[in-house]
Amino acid sequence: MRAADAIIKALEKEGVKHIFGIPGGAIIEVYDALFDSGIKHILTRHEQAAVHAADGYARASGKVGVAFATSGPGATNTVTGIATAYMDSSPIVVMTGQVARSLIGNDAFQEADITGITMPVTKHNYLVTDENELLKTIKEAFHIAGTGRPGPVLIDLPKDVTTAEVEFDYPEKITLPGYRPKYRGHPRQIKKAAELIMKAERPVILAGGGVILSNASEELTKLAETIPAYVATSLMGKGAIPETHPLSLGFIGMHGTKYANYAVQESDLLIAIGIRFSDRTTGRVSDFAPDAKIIHIDIDPAEIGKNIEIDVPIVGDAKLILQELITNITYRKRKEWEDRVEGWKKSYPLRYRKDDEKIKPQYVIEKIWELQPDAIITTEVGQNQMWAAQYFKVKRPRQFITSGGLGTMGFGFPAAMGAKTAFPEKQVVDIAGDGSFLMNVQELATCVDYGINVKVAVLNNMFLGMVRQWQELFYDERYSATCLRCKEMSIEKIAEGFGAVGMTVEKPSEVEDALKEAFEIDAPVVIDFRVDRLENVYPMVPAGAALHEVIDEEV
Repeated sequence: MRAADAIIKALEKEGVKHIFGIPGGAIIEVYDALFDSGIKHILTRHEQAAVHAADGYARASGKVGVAFATSGPGATNTVTGIATAYMDSSPIVVMTGQVARSLIGNDAFQEADITGITMPVTKHNYLVTDENELLKTIKEAFHIAGTGRPGPVLIDLPKDVTTAEVEFDYPEKITLPGYRPKYRGHPRQIKKAAELIMKAERPVILAGGGVILSNASEELTKLAETIPAYVATSLMGKGAIPETHPLSLGFIGMHGTKYANYAVQESDLLIAIGIRFSDRTTGRVSDFAPDAKIIHIDIDPAEIGKNIEIDVPIVGDAKLILQELITNITYRKRKEWEDRVEGWKKSYPLRYRKDDEKIKPQYVIEKIWELQPDAIITTEVGQNQMWAAQYFKVKRPRQFITSGGLGTMGFGFPAAMGAKTAFPEKQVVDIAGDGSFLMNVQELATCVDYGINVKVAVLNNMFLGMVRQWQELFYDERYSATCLRCKEMSIEKIAEGFGAVGMTVEKPSEVEDALKEAFEIDAPVVIDFRVDRLENVYPMVPAGAALHEVIDEEV
């Protein structure tokens, strides 16, 4: 069998239904084999978008996403998408074409050392130099991408490997001696954690994206109710507990709720689950949760103690560990702590200045939530991302998809394509800024071509808004290179130019009707909301400050 045909057959064995990508000369054999397959290929207009779409597909579905690209620039264009998936532990397999083995190292046409380039941003990568290793490599790649702490895996395929003849003998199982993720937590550590929890007077749970990746949301909620303990999340942990739950504090960090930040800072026990304590989450590390003992549950031992000193480390899968931990906990009411937290929630709710003339971006998001509370939300990066995180109350895991670690502008729209491909029956809404949306706007053509009917809400302030906000607050209003000066640009016409539906909304009174209309249209729709240009995201913890050192706006 031609190796290219064996590759497609192997992907079918792995249950792959969709692939995002762009063909080229070095991978043309694989595309030729794909022509006869039942796998649906979605031809994106840029390789970066193909990887983001595979990433969005993976985050929404929990399955491994797949992207194809050719050699050279096709491969290097995937790097931002791969790095984005790596930083957020998203399981994807990226296959790239490569020049023939005899040409590697000769600076051949469209040659790039993509395995070398992606080594720091992949969980693992392969250059297949022996066609007899091809099928084993694919099996390993899917196993590595989807197990333990998930992540991206790249397979680089020299052109002459794909044309070689191989016997199709796809392995059912593989053995990787150096790769054995630990799933069960140590019983003595779990017992020690339970003892700390029972003694604590001010316990808080801090849930990260690892809770969602391990499908441990049900166990997390049960643990919170059993202790009981309030739950703050990281940005990536949104949806780990329903944000309408009375024990939910929303997300913490630079633009998290005041009450979540205060609760973590004042806690005497922090139960951190599936979180890596990024700088956006902790604020100034030396003053993070200063009085708290910290229990850290994580499947990746490299994360334990990396950024924060830990008192009780437990390495393993969050779902399995929480199941055991719950059996060692009994309910104990802590009224004084409950009264303090509830007082903070009443005193410091999320709020913004209402306006009858200017569209407030927060208002747009509130309306999206009111009209489509079950929608899958993707975001771009910047102010739009933070407002979406603040005002869209996520109800379930995998409902909120965002680039948390790398902060990739241009991520949200192609990620929405991926999520909509995985769940065509659901509403999928990309909440975007004008700067971010323009970075992958070409994918409107893909959406129209394949009938991927996502909705895009562009919060258009004609600025690179978050940078402008920092310039206003910390650089004496010296707005260097942040004004996009696109007053005359019509996002509505851009959308129409690609064959999508475009709308422009300039008054608060028009917001709700425009959204209702967009959700009824069976086509990709882009709504250009002309929002208050100078609106800032509050509350805000300045870079380098402690979580409780919050800047807020008088309302």
